Amino acid sequence: MKVPVKLTADEVAFVRGLVLYEDADILALNKPAGLSSQGGRGQVNTLDELLWAFAKPGKARPRLIHRLDRDTSGVILTAKTHPAASFLGKAMMRRAFSKTYVAIVTPGAPEPKGGVIDAPLRRVEAGREAYMQVCAADHPDAEAARSRYKTLKAGEGAALLQLDPETGRMHQLRVHLASIGRPIAGDARYGGALMVGGHPVPRLMLHARALGFPHPGGGTKRLEAEPPADMAELIGKLGLG
Repeated sequence: MKVPVKLTADEVAFVRGLVLYEDADILALNKPAGLSSQGGRGQVNTLDELLWAFAKPGKARPRLIHRLDRDTSGVILTAKTHPAASFLGKAMMRRAFSKTYVAIVTPGAPEPKGGVIDAPLRRVEAGREAYMQVCAADHPDAEAARSRYKTLKAGEGAALLQLDPETGRMHQLRVHLASIGRPIAGDARYGGALMVGGHPVPRLMLHARALGFPHPGGGTKRLEAEPPADMAELIGKLGLG
């Protein structure tokens, strides 16, 4: 078992304040933007490390079932037991999870306003950084990637989209939207605007709004989280609410 990370009282209070839902099998959190899911290089603890706040003495901490990009906010799921982790991992592999995101894109609504982006992606390494590119289906490194989208509201120079990825590639939604000329606002890596309608964009405007999945105890569960204050404020300023 991994050695527990020693957390401060403030860190424990912080991560406990993120809890969306908890039962005997699962723990779901509303991850804020700026917090790495795993593998952070800085001195600040990642979400995976902060999960030690929920570990019982001598027991393992809850295990992440999936990840969100550091700058993406929203619903993230963990399993509290080995059987639950195994069950949810298998459900993820057979694509039994449904993920719904919302994003602000520029310079307006896509054309058509709803549809499917079916574009294979490949991972590119650049020093210590990695990013994704759209590529030909016959490229040796190609990974199939499909994203559904629909426009919830369009404004002057921006639009609010609902996004439902059918696959879970790294940076998938960000690269897919950039590939149709509608990058996510605040996404400096993939060409997103840092100023929209005269308003500065504080970060990547992508939020994991809802997660649906089969529950280890039977039946299905759907968990939702409202967009955080900074995103909600920009949505209001742009008339996309």
